[in-house]
Amino acid sequence: MNIGLWETNARRARVGLLALAVASALAACGGSDSGEQGKPLELTILHINDHHSTLESKSKTLKLSAGGAAAVDVAVDAGGFPRVTAAIAELAAKSPNVLKLHAGDALTGTLYFNRAGADGEADAAMINTVCFDAFTLGNHEFDKGDTGLKGFLDLMRKGTCKTPILSANVQFGPASALNATRSPGYVSPSTVVERDGQKIGIVGLTIAQKTKASSSPDPDTTFQDETVAAQREIDALRAKGIDKVIVLSHIGYEYDKQVAARLSGVDVVVGGDSHTLLGPNTLTTAGVGSPAGAYPTRVTDKDGKPVCVVQAWEYAQVVGELKVSFNAQGEVTQCAGTPHVLIGDNFTIGGKAATDAEKTALKASAVATGVLRVTAPSPAATTTLQPFKDRVAVFNKTQVAVVPKELCSRRVPGGVGSVDYSRSSAACNAEGSVSLRGGDIQQLVAQAYLDVANEKYGGADITLQSGGGVRIPLQGTVTAAQVIQVLPFGNMLFRLDITGQEVKGMLEDGLEATYGTGGSTGPYPYTAGLRYDVNAKAAFGQRVTNIEARNPTTGAWGALDVGKTYKLFVLSFNATGGDGYKTLAAVPATRRLDIGVLDADVFFSYIEKQSKDAATGLPVLNRLPTELYSTRSFMGPN
Repeated sequence: MNIGLWETNARRARVGLLALAVASALAACGGSDSGEQGKPLELTILHINDHHSTLESKSKTLKLSAGGAAAVDVAVDAGGFPRVTAAIAELAAKSPNVLKLHAGDALTGTLYFNRAGADGEADAAMINTVCFDAFTLGNHEFDKGDTGLKGFLDLMRKGTCKTPILSANVQFGPASALNATRSPGYVSPSTVVERDGQKIGIVGLTIAQKTKASSSPDPDTTFQDETVAAQREIDALRAKGIDKVIVLSHIGYEYDKQVAARLSGVDVVVGGDSHTLLGPNTLTTAGVGSPAGAYPTRVTDKDGKPVCVVQAWEYAQVVGELKVSFNAQGEVTQCAGTPHVLIGDNFTIGGKAATDAEKTALKASAVATGVLRVTAPSPAATTTLQPFKDRVAVFNKTQVAVVPKELCSRRVPGGVGSVDYSRSSAACNAEGSVSLRGGDIQQLVAQAYLDVANEKYGGADITLQSGGGVRIPLQGTVTAAQVIQVLPFGNMLFRLDITGQEVKGMLEDGLEATYGTGGSTGPYPYTAGLRYDVNAKAAFGQRVTNIEARNPTTGAWGALDVGKTYKLFVLSFNATGGDGYKTLAAVPATRRLDIGVLDADVFFSYIEKQSKDAATGLPVLNRLPTELYSTRSFMGPN
């Protein structure tokens, strides 16, 4: 790194020398608590963020060389928290001065969060296998309110780690379970650690507006502006003679860069929230993903001094390793590092295990990327995870609902001989309702998103579920495993603010992806809070007419207002353009919010709210009233 790019003028250098002289004088008089601050330090920061209850590993397809001239598609077991634990331990053993940091959003996203014990119990147990030096609160830590967050922190405090929990900008209300009068010391604005006799301040930040808008903090819990809170805490640390400051931030990569530029006295930002992959272009060529910037990203603070910004993607797939050099004045002189993508070595090509020769070549190819790290899961962490894994397996067998009348599955409407007609059972086709309106289960899922969004996640006016994303019908006594089969892809939900004109564009996109050239049945739009007439014969832009939106308060239907802004609850897959939803992909970041809750978990929440069957005590899942179906009338393409 060329630190000259960060240099300012000679005046700043003279100010720095004067400050050093003053600090030395204070130390000589016993007026500073600086310890051995006046010497260089080489610091290694190992970090993760946004693991979102993703504790098990998953199969991942990479592009690597198996010895031939061209890269091939290779499937391999990847990620998982036992690998995170192992990688951090192995990397920490190689460096003398190490900090282990978690930048928030440990919670919500898989069944491990709320189906494997108490809410967050599995996450707390796995986090404690690492024993982080600090953890900052993410927005999803507030998904179960302040009381739920306290329960999670109690679980973390059960272990021997006693990881400091940080947020400089959260202000717990008088009635909050985490108010300092009730839970002293549970959450602090910052913490101070010591490495090589030198003190390092770590300041926590939580994304303010998003947490209030899309999570569930107590009504009287508030979040201060991130920059104001961070600067206040940095100033307090500097006043104590601490000249090395890390902001452990859960506010997002782009916002991290903006805030860092407005701060004075910050050296490193270890971030989360935006699930950003940073690193070299080999991440793309190896099939890992598309990096949004360099690891580390180098910016300057308000005073023109260097700040190193890092983030470690998402879902327990990457451990970031940042090496930071400080001079004797506590200034950053160099930073460099690696986002380690954690994989196993059980490579398969075309469904067949790699030969020994191929395995040797694949491992060499992985090493050559500079980012892929073959890591065996930690045996101790694997043992810790096992009872939670067993509980999830038991939950999958649990009976969760009764469906008295088949919830028919059909991706698209249409009569005998139409595309997708055979997907429905003979009984459903005999009824004919699926030919008029499409699948009952698809429509029910869309309605579930709307109802739960309005109960828990800041509200929505409409939702979208593409027909192919809902995989099976339901009938009779239903197990949890069957509910997961309905929504098996593990999509998170986003909320987008879109205009009525964009609503129409969204529907036309879905119908074009279904009935246009090369179309397929999967993208067909099912919505809640919205209904319309479909003419599949019409040209693109003219297939959907008479669009009506439902007033959530009165239940009355009225014409879509093309100038009004609607809150759309939608799968991350569609929100980013999947299934041809180009209009949604074009919605700018300022109008999109990653809610971060799992689609199947939202459906479970909806099921649990339904009235109970007298005989079994299980919730009853019925078909929706006809007026709530999004396809009001349908004219097929033939």
